[in-house]
Amino acid sequence: MHWWGPNGFTNMLEKMDFRVGGEWSHIMHGPDGTDYPNKSIFTAIVEHERIEFSHGGKRKGDPDTNFYATWTFEVAGKQTRMTIRGLFPTVEALNFAVKTYGGIEGGEQTLARLAGYLSKV
Repeated sequence: MHWWGPNGFTNMLEKMDFRVGGEWSHIMHGPDGTDYPNKSIFTAIVEHERIEFSHGGKRKGDPDTNFYATWTFEVAGKQTRMTIRGLFPTVEALNFAVKTYGGIEGGEQTLARLAGYLSKV
C-alpha cells in the first residue's frame, strides 16, 4: 500500500490473502477525494516467475472495469524485469479504462512509485 496507484493516490487495504483463490481488496483514494474500490482474486502464483489475477473495480456511477492481469518476472542477479499485461473482455472495456481512468499513464506512475519505494527499502 506504500506505492500502489498513480501519483497522489493513497490506499486502504481491506483484505490481502496472497494465495491462489485468495482475495485482494482495497480502496484507492484519488487526490480529488474520489474512492475507487478494487477487488482481485489470485488465480496463479509461481514464485519469482508470475502472478495472475482477475480484477474488478469501478468508481461510483461508472460501469465495472474488469480484466485479467498477468505479471511476469525475469530475475537476473539483483535486477528483475517485470512485465504487466491486462486482458479486457472487449476493446470498448479497454478503451474505457484507458480514457476514463488513465490506465496506461496510471500504470506507468504506479511502477515508478514501486521503483522509488524499492530504492528506499
